[in-house]
Amino acid sequence: MSRIHALDVSVINKIAAGEVIERPANVVKELLENSLDALATRIEVELEAGGGELIRIVDDGDGIHPDDLLLAVTAHATSKIASADDLFRVQTMGFRGEALASIAEVSRLRIRSCQPDIATDTSPLRERGVAMGDPSLARRAGLTGYEILSEFGKITPPQPCGCPVGTQIEVRQLFANTPVRRKFLKSIGTEFAHITEHFTRIALAQPRLHLVLRHNGKVVFELPGTPQLLDRIRLLCGNELADNLIPVESESQGVRMWGYVGHPSVSKSTRKSQHLFLNGRWIQDRSLQHALTEAYRGLLMIGRQPISFLFLEVPAEIVDVNVHPTKSEVRFADGQALFRQLLSMLRTKFLSLNFESTMRLPSNGGFTSAGAGPRPRGVELQSWSPPTASSASGSPSNSSLWNNVPRPLAELPHVGVVESLVSDETEISNFDSPIEEPAAGLASFAPASAADQLPGSGVVETHEGRASHSELRAMQIRDTYIVVETDEGLMLIDQHALHERIMYEYLRRRVLNNAVESQRMLVPEAVELTPKETALLLEYADVLSQLGLGIQEFGRQTVLVDRYPVMLKKANLPQLVRDLAEQLDQPEKPPDRRDLLDSLLHMMSCKAAIKAGQRLSPEEIDSLLAQRHLIEDAHHCPHGRPTALVLTENELERQFGRLG
Repeated sequence: MSRIHALDVSVINKIAAGEVIERPANVVKELLENSLDALATRIEVELEAGGGELIRIVDDGDGIHPDDLLLAVTAHATSKIASADDLFRVQTMGFRGEALASIAEVSRLRIRSCQPDIATDTSPLRERGVAMGDPSLARRAGLTGYEILSEFGKITPPQPCGCPVGTQIEVRQLFANTPVRRKFLKSIGTEFAHITEHFTRIALAQPRLHLVLRHNGKVVFELPGTPQLLDRIRLLCGNELADNLIPVESESQGVRMWGYVGHPSVSKSTRKSQHLFLNGRWIQDRSLQHALTEAYRGLLMIGRQPISFLFLEVPAEIVDVNVHPTKSEVRFADGQALFRQLLSMLRTKFLSLNFESTMRLPSNGGFTSAGAGPRPRGVELQSWSPPTASSASGSPSNSSLWNNVPRPLAELPHVGVVESLVSDETEISNFDSPIEEPAAGLASFAPASAADQLPGSGVVETHEGRASHSELRAMQIRDTYIVVETDEGLMLIDQHALHERIMYEYLRRRVLNNAVESQRMLVPEAVELTPKETALLLEYADVLSQLGLGIQEFGRQTVLVDRYPVMLKKANLPQLVRDLAEQLDQPEKPPDRRDLLDSLLHMMSCKAAIKAGQRLSPEEIDSLLAQRHLIEDAHHCPHGRPTALVLTENELERQFGRLG
């Protein structure tokens, strides 16, 4: 049995680096926060290869004293706190003294720094034995700063160098000495997307700060300082979002809350657009996120999340920021009071607004066909999450679906009917619209002659050899379910789940045969996105192209859509693109191309399918039931939910007391 022994300092630093520095984005975050603590007013970030080869941060802050340079790369050495009591009065972004030491251990690090007083005084040069002759010679030679080098933890003593006031930090070849860690880095595009996310958070938290971001020699962002938060939001998130934000403000018992929240007409499928800042620090807090969700209860569709840019200014004594390695989570002395204050602030604001009269609609019209029918429930408009192993046990796995050899399109019965179900008449233009109008006379999602397009006499032979729907009686209930009489008894079909499976099988075969029909746009449509969403869409543009969607780069945070799938020709295209970007933003899931493509097929088939609350004509019901018998797995939707439930004749007789 091995004996207990003390770890080498290098090993300790590598362990610490594993907690603090997971990827290039963490390096950028830590260095940006150091610049903020140095009271910088301008920070420039330069990257190469997504930060894997180079991260350079240049600021005009107070700099580091020459005598402190060695301590700066020493673990647990900091200027932010002096005692344990200071942990409960932290006013700075950093305070542990771990970041630079961790970075130095896993990279080639260079730090150059110059303080304002050192720039005009070269006495430290003489004190360190630098043979310069006349002290003013150093100043005339431009040697007004000091630099320190670290080769994967091997540190050289500080040397004089030319440097303007402030600090310059270069991090090269991150994780080059830990190949296992480097192997876990994602693609350049993905790593850059994570960096832009952290950069965006800093930019939002500090709108007065002048920030520049360059990647591979190209300026991605140049954000001049501004006293107006909304101006910074507009530059980072686009005009469309900025024009749909609601200002809020509240102050109670020394706690001030202020910022902007999104109008219910703009929302996301995840919480990633919920920005919460505590004393200038971006944080995550489940309690406050829950308060935000509660405030929007009844205003958003199921599965949608509100957008927020909220700032909390609280006394340092009532919050503990020393509870998470990255300081992204905090602990409040009275979290319930903050919950109530946030909820009250938002509800009071919402009660003063008339959302119905100010609702903004998509440019292509957010209403379905006019008519006097029932109001669509919209319960199927949410993005379904992938099924668990138990929920999808009865459906084939993604890999088995993709490994099946597809049938040629020419052999697929009723391809024309399937296309007509979605491309000619189905109103899906508002699949993500915040409000819906009555849509009773939903023009049929199949042509009037849909029944005539079925082969033979309308009797389709099923897999079991029974006559299909034309011999059966069917009716729609609550514009959501279809009840069919079968040989076994009664079958209750979820119209959305069934049509979603049909569309998934149809689109999957098209993709596998490279036969997805797309419509090229005469004038490409520009879609504003966040920097991270833009990077992800461009990285996976080839995958989206397989689905019939053409994406091109256009500016720093805008993409051009030059073609789209015919089956989604009536979709709200900008919202579709944003939903695809959110679907791609799964950092913890390996970006396997086949799995990613299948996931996108799930989403697109869900968008294209008929919805709950959509009234169908008898011909449309017949056409839908005909398709049910022509797909491999009609029992589950692509997400594993059942498409139908059967109430057997025996069960009916038992319930009515006819047995025994």
